[in-house]
Amino acid sequence: MSELNRVKLSKEDVQELIANRRYFHQHPEPSLREYNTSKKIKELLELWQIPYVSVGETGVLGTIQGKKDATKDVKSSKTILLRADIDALEMKDRKDVPYCSTIDGMHHACGHDGHTASLLAAAKYLKSHENDFSGTIKLAFQQAEEIGAGARLFVQGGHLEDVDLAFGIHLSSEYPTGKIILAEGSRYASCDIFKLHIEGESSHAAKPHQGRDALLAASHVVVALQSVVARCVDPIDSAVLSIGVLNAGTRYNVVANDAYIEGTVRALQKETRVQILSQVEEIAKLTSAVHRCTSEFSDYSAANILINQKEATDFAVKVAKNLVGDENVITSAPPTLGAEDFADYGEVTAATFALVGTRNLDNDSTHYPHHHELFDIDEEGLVVAAELHAQIALDFLAED
Repeated sequence: MSELNRVKLSKEDVQELIANRRYFHQHPEPSLREYNTSKKIKELLELWQIPYVSVGETGVLGTIQGKKDATKDVKSSKTILLRADIDALEMKDRKDVPYCSTIDGMHHACGHDGHTASLLAAAKYLKSHENDFSGTIKLAFQQAEEIGAGARLFVQGGHLEDVDLAFGIHLSSEYPTGKIILAEGSRYASCDIFKLHIEGESSHAAKPHQGRDALLAASHVVVALQSVVARCVDPIDSAVLSIGVLNAGTRYNVVANDAYIEGTVRALQKETRVQILSQVEEIAKLTSAVHRCTSEFSDYSAANILINQKEATDFAVKVAKNLVGDENVITSAPPTLGAEDFADYGEVTAATFALVGTRNLDNDSTHYPHHHELFDIDEEGLVVAAELHAQIALDFLAED
C-alpha cells in the first residue's frame, strides 16, 4: 500500500465523525428499539447518496458499488461487509460532559455510538472514492447486539449470501489509543441464557411435609451447578457458569411451590458449550427429584463463539500494519468470556473482528471499563476505526 492509497480522513470529516458520535451518545436507544438511531443513519446515507434497505425494524444495510471498471460483470466482483452495532444499554450515564445522555436510564456504555459513527465516516469516504475500486461494499448498521438478536436478522435475511469477507470492529478501553488488536482463533465466548422452572407443591410453613419445597430444591440446584465448571471442565479450557436470578415463594409462611433460576453459560469451545448445557439440565432435573420436585429447562442462544479465521485475520493484520505501523498492531492477546454476535457472520462467511484502543493514557476518564456508568472513549480512536474500516474494504477489493 503506497501513501497515495492510504486512507486518511480530512480534518472536516474527523470533526463530523466526532459530532456524529456525540449525537448518538446523547440519544441512546435499547436493543430492537433503535428508531431514532436508524433514522439518523438513513438521513446521512441519503445525504451521501448511498442506497440502503431496512433489516428488521431498525437495522440498516447500505451498499456502495465500485465504479472503477464499469464494463466488468459486477456479479464476478468481490463483496465485503463492514459491520457496526447501534444499540445502547439500560443504565444511567453519570458523566459530567456536554454530550452526556439525554435519555434517563439509557447509556452508550459499550462504545456502539463510536462504532456507528466510525462506520458512517468510512462510508462517506468510500462513497467519495467509488471510482477508485470495483466490487461491492455492504455497510451493516446492526441492531440488538447486546441481546444477541441483531446479527441473525442480517443472516436470515440473506444479506451475507454473496459476502466474501465480513469485518467488524469493537472499541476497547483496555488498550491505548492507536493500538489495533487482531488475534487469530476464538476471541469471544458463546453466550447461552438458560432458565429453570422448579415446580413443587405449596403447604403451610408449619407443616412442610405436606408440600414439596421448590425453594429448597432450587437452592440445592444452584449450589450443585457450581461444580460443573470446577469439576467437569478441563482446567486448561475457559468457561463460566453464572447464576444471576433466583426467585421463589410468595410469603414467609407458605412453602414455595415454584422457583425460577436464570443464568448464563460462556465457553470458548463448542464441545464445552454443549457439555455444560447438558449438565445444567441433568443436574437440575436430578437434584429437583431428590426433593420431590420437577425441573423444566430452556435455553436461549444469544451468541456463538466468535472465531477469527486464519486467512481473513492474516489479511487484516497486514492491512492494519500498513495503516498504523507494525508496532501498533497486537496479534497475540487473550480471548474474553464476553460475547459478541458478530460471530453469526463467521458461521456463514469468512470473517475477522478487530479491537481498536480508545484509552488515553493521559486522560483517566477513558479508563473506565465497558458497561460502567462513567464509560467514555478517547475520540482519536474513532479516526483509527474509521480509517481501518475503509482501508480493509479497499485493500480487499483490490486483491486478485
